[in-house]
Amino acid sequence: MSAATEPFTVALAAPPLARSIAEGMHHVADYVARAAAAGAALVCFPEAYVPGMRGLDFEVEAHDPGGLSEALAQARALASAHRVALVLPMEWPDASGGLLNLAWVIGPDGTVLGSQTKNQLDPGEDATYTPGDTRNVFDLDGVRIGIVICHEGWRYPETVRWAAMRGAQLVLHPHFGGSDFSGEALREWGAADGPIYEKAMQCRAAENTVWFASVNVGLRHSVSGSAVIAPDGLCVAHLGHDGPGLLVTTIDLAAATGGLARRYAPTRYRDAGDAA
Repeated sequence: MSAATEPFTVALAAPPLARSIAEGMHHVADYVARAAAAGAALVCFPEAYVPGMRGLDFEVEAHDPGGLSEALAQARALASAHRVALVLPMEWPDASGGLLNLAWVIGPDGTVLGSQTKNQLDPGEDATYTPGDTRNVFDLDGVRIGIVICHEGWRYPETVRWAAMRGAQLVLHPHFGGSDFSGEALREWGAADGPIYEKAMQCRAAENTVWFASVNVGLRHSVSGSAVIAPDGLCVAHLGHDGPGLLVTTIDLAAATGGLARRYAPTRYRDAGDAA
């Protein structure tokens, strides 16, 4: 597939904290409508937004497979009604009885194009989620995207490079960072004395020469503001750290050459002892 070069408008939805399927889908419907009205071709939500991220400092309703299936059907209808592609992170039951942390990718006609699981879990999530074991890239009307989820993008940069090497021009990074109840609200995006997260966003883009779009829940005490990072590593748009918001940005796909990612040469990393 040849790389798309037309301008592409992406929306990052940083809605309020969700603790149930109904609460999450209420906000999904609102933010999808707002993103479509702003001209977005794609809207991405934060990590495990439906029904809400488990294992943190708030309670989430009991796992409900039937309710999740209904929510996915509702999301498909929203995408089709507003003619906008949708990346909706959810929890999902796996065959072993565990819970996957994944993101569904839905086309603007409501078709489910697939999903990306979180394969590299944070150590604190081992008791809550089951790691996935496959990676995917997705084609949206000629635009190729990849998805890495939270901890993967911070600590496992090879997840982003995997997608970039397979032609991804835009890598989406749904995550959850901070709290709605306690902690310091950051005042400056990418501050030198701040947490690593926003600086890591810039690295993921620049080290692969692709667009990187990272989206957090609209927390009152965020440690990582939702942002769009250009292929040269510059932050071109971001939200604050102290509440919900919607970030809509038009990006130049032609700038996403993937050149640095394609120069990766794994044969040059053989152990010297293996060559003897």
